[in-house]
Amino acid sequence: MADAPEIPDEAEVRARWGAFAWTEENAKKRDEILARYPKGREQSGSIPLLDLAQRQVGAETQTQGWLPIPVIEFVAREIGVPYMRVYEVATFYTMFNLAPVGRYHVQVCGTTPCMLRGSDDVLAACRNKGLIKGKTTPDGLFTLTEVECMGNCASAPMVQINDDNYEDLDYDRTIAILEALERGEHPRTGTQEPGRHTVEPLGGPTTLKAMVHENFDYRPEWGDAA
Repeated sequence: MADAPEIPDEAEVRARWGAFAWTEENAKKRDEILARYPKGREQSGSIPLLDLAQRQVGAETQTQGWLPIPVIEFVAREIGVPYMRVYEVATFYTMFNLAPVGRYHVQVCGTTPCMLRGSDDVLAACRNKGLIKGKTTPDGLFTLTEVECMGNCASAPMVQINDDNYEDLDYDRTIAILEALERGEHPRTGTQEPGRHTVEPLGGPTTLKAMVHENFDYRPEWGDAA
């Protein structure tokens, strides 16, 4: 089960983030986001604006980012709605971090397909690298969270680390990814199964084989078959 975070709202948090404002670059992105919505419908931009704010906090703290209460309040003022209307969005979607996280937010899927395919081994690898669920490592590098399904059941078990997915994992592959990140490297994303291109059947695709490496128009063949 995903753990509910404790949302900090101490004086120190307000002192650090109470004057939050967009960077010049993000102010332009804010304008681009709000331009997508008709006047009076700015609340529809709450999700992309919260994401933008979280990424700015991440850039300032050299982490994956999170949403301090003053930053959520800032976003609410930006779109002219009560704080609660934005807070309820931030607390509903697990893509938003409501407490500080490390540089790499390791989110391990524990839902049934991943569990049956070995997510316990992935969690064991994380534990043996010093990661504890719901905690950030003392060096600030990793935060470990167990989450619900992230839609990669065909290549389970998987983890999402910041914006990247790593799939077809086992104990050793998980250790290798974490150690590569410790070294400052960017390990290969996607499936970790040798010879597997994406989520095609193990051993290679059985249909639409011409589309493995480039687009291919099968419609003439289908037309002839008809």
